[in-house]
Amino acid sequence: MPAEKTEPPVTAFMLVKTTPEWLALTVQERVDAFTTQVLPAIEAKTSGVRSRFYDTEFYSARVTDVWVWEAEDHHAYQLLIDALRETPFWDRYFEVVDLLVGTENGYARTYGLEPVATITTRS
Repeated sequence: MPAEKTEPPVTAFMLVKTTPEWLALTVQERVDAFTTQVLPAIEAKTSGVRSRFYDTEFYSARVTDVWVWEAEDHHAYQLLIDALRETPFWDRYFEVVDLLVGTENGYARTYGLEPVATITTRS
């Protein structure tokens, strides 16, 4: 029996810049805002997504943070973005500067190849 082909997961690199409103909040207020205003909206509207967060303001003036969102498929990603746009995250706490969306090793899937990825070498 052939293996079932599945869609590759969708990865979105969301480049954002904090707003003065977000920066005016204390650290605890930021945590509270995210956990009470943003996460519940995401959890109510979609499943199959996860995120990671990277601070970049040390190195960039244009983008202060990068959120990496992974969704199990394009529909889950679309629902995620729709959910975020209905919260203060979008354009109130953060300006979304750019979205870079792709699938990991898409070329390898297209051509039936093994992925050529970062190679770890021993020192």
